[in-house]
Amino acid sequence: MTKKLHPSVSELWNYYILSNPKFKNTPIPESYHFCDNEKDANECLQWVVEGVKRATTTSMWWFEENKHPLPKIGDLYIVTDWEGIAKAIIQVLKIEKTPFNKITPEYAEIEGEGDKSLAYWNKVHWDYYTREMSEKGEHPKEDMLLICEQFQTVCIKK
Repeated sequence: MTKKLHPSVSELWNYYILSNPKFKNTPIPESYHFCDNEKDANECLQWVVEGVKRATTTSMWWFEENKHPLPKIGDLYIVTDWEGIAKAIIQVLKIEKTPFNKITPEYAEIEGEGDKSLAYWNKVHWDYYTREMSEKGEHPKEDMLLICEQFQTVCIKK
């Protein structure tokens, strides 16, 4: 079953290509919301809009489980709220494969969530990966590989 896109996704993309015509023949980028619940998804989106959240971290397990291609530098994504309403476009600047137990305080700060500390990052991400993987009978590991994406926000819906 294909998820129906909210009309705001194509509206935001069309708005973006007006001032970035080099993308006019580029298909609408993938759209998504952060997190697995409404409160966190909408909070993370707000931090993107404010320029506080400049990174996101997905488990390699998720990419493999969903047979989803890994992101590449330069990729564009449309970020939505929990309801699928597009609010921002981000562009990937840097990608690193990093084990969970090697995430640095500097990276946690760039990800921009909560108090931006490594302790906060570790707790909320461990809890998230636990929920994500437990649905398939799996469990996170301290040395599991993560895909750390740093991005810039290139368009915000006014």
